Amino acid sequence: MRLRNAPFAAAATFLFTPSIVCAQPATSTAPTVAPPIRIPAPGGEVILPGIHDRTAYDRGGYATVRRSGDLLFLSGVIVARRPGEGTDVEAFKNEVRRTFKRIGESLAAAGASFDDVVMIYNFHVWSGPDFPASRDEQFEAFEQVKEEFMHGPHPAWTAVGSSGLLGQGGIVEVQMIAHVSDGRSR
Repeated sequence: MRLRNAPFAAAATFLFTPSIVCAQPATSTAPTVAPPIRIPAPGGEVILPGIHDRTAYDRGGYATVRRSGDLLFLSGVIVARRPGEGTDVEAFKNEVRRTFKRIGESLAAAGASFDDVVMIYNFHVWSGPDFPASRDEQFEAFEQVKEEFMHGPHPAWTAVGSSGLLGQGGIVEVQMIAHVSDGRSR
C-alpha cells in the first residue's frame, strides 16, 4: 500500500511495525514504571500509559485510552507474532497473553481493571501464515487466554473475521470499552 501523505507515511511506517503495534516492544530501555500522561479532552481525558503510547499519539494521531465521562475507550492492541516466535497454539497463546498484559497496563493507568470491561471487539485474521490453525482453533485458544485475565462478570463481545491487520505479523486486534466511576479514574 502506498500512502500519499508523506508525514502520515512516516508515522505509519513507525507505528505499524511489530515492535510498536504489538502488545509490547520487543526491547525497551524506558523505565517500566512511570506515571501515565494525561491530556485534558472534552468530556474527559486522553490517557497515555507509556512512552510508546505518547509516540503513537504524536505521530499517529490516536490515543491508547480515551476517557469520556465514565467510559474508557481502549484502542486496539494487536496480537502479533514476533520474529523467531512459533506458529503453533502455545506460541499463539503466549502472544495473546502479551496482549492482555498490555491491555491490563492500559486499564490500570486509567484506574480500571479487566472487571470494568463492558465490551470487547476482536478482529481476527482467520487464515494467515502467522497462525495457520483453523478459525475454531484460533478462537478457542484466544478464549482460553481471555479467561485467564477476565473472570466476570462477562462483558459483551463481538468477534469478526478480517483479511488483514495494519501491523505485520498481526493475527488478532483487541479493542475494549470499560466503565469506571469518576472517583476511580482520576
